[in-house]
Amino acid sequence: MASSGQELAPLLDKNGVRLTVDGAIATVTLTNPAKRNAQSPAMWRTLAEAGRALPGSVRVVVLRGEGQSFSAGLDRQMFTPDGIEGEPSFIDLARSSDGELDAAIAEFQEGFTWWRRNDIVSIAAVQGHAIGAGFQLALACDVRVVADDVQFAMRETSLGLVPDLTGTHPLVGLVGYGRALEICVTGRFVLAEEAVSSGLANLAVPAEQLDDAVRDLAGAIVAAPRDAVIETKALLRGAVDRTYDEQRGAERAAQARRLRDLAGLGE
Repeated sequence: MASSGQELAPLLDKNGVRLTVDGAIATVTLTNPAKRNAQSPAMWRTLAEAGRALPGSVRVVVLRGEGQSFSAGLDRQMFTPDGIEGEPSFIDLARSSDGELDAAIAEFQEGFTWWRRNDIVSIAAVQGHAIGAGFQLALACDVRVVADDVQFAMRETSLGLVPDLTGTHPLVGLVGYGRALEICVTGRFVLAEEAVSSGLANLAVPAEQLDDAVRDLAGAIVAAPRDAVIETKALLRGAVDRTYDEQRGAERAAQARRLRDLAGLGE
């Protein structure tokens, strides 16, 4: 997303993940288009590392995938008896203790959790296939801008599994329980028009306009006062767990902090 058109030196570039920072905007790019950005535990660990490596000056993080697909889901090698070299196979995981299995999945999830931090706004730029783990990675972000060729699908249930990479909570929040259940248990494709009309995506544009649309959105977010954006995001994220009156109270407290800060009386 470099405004000058010059290549930025990445802060991180390994395991199919590249992190670059251009001022207040960071870009995390999935960089294995030959495998349609298929995901592995190594990729998940690197995504978590990218979150830890973000400079404090970053306000917006854009997530994108190189090539025709955003991410076609799990690397199919994970489903083979031997799995991926150096990683536990599904059989190995199944044979581990309850605590070990829970800890392994929790580590996998860490690459998906930091995108909703209050100090950043994350935007997934999604084109082509976003299947399974790819769908869940897009769901990990605050907002989704999609190309008109996008194809979301949650295929875990079809494979005898469940979506476990943090995708179920945001999916239900965005589209409601009934549609979320139907999407997951059928494994069907959700295309651009339905993604926007159901609330799954904020905006759909022709594929060749995806980068420009995301750049415009990121710029608009950065133009707003940072502390007000952080307070607003925290208010909205917490709303689902609060009663109406609790949310009113949270609004009052947040506004008091903003007024005092603007008046130079903040802590």
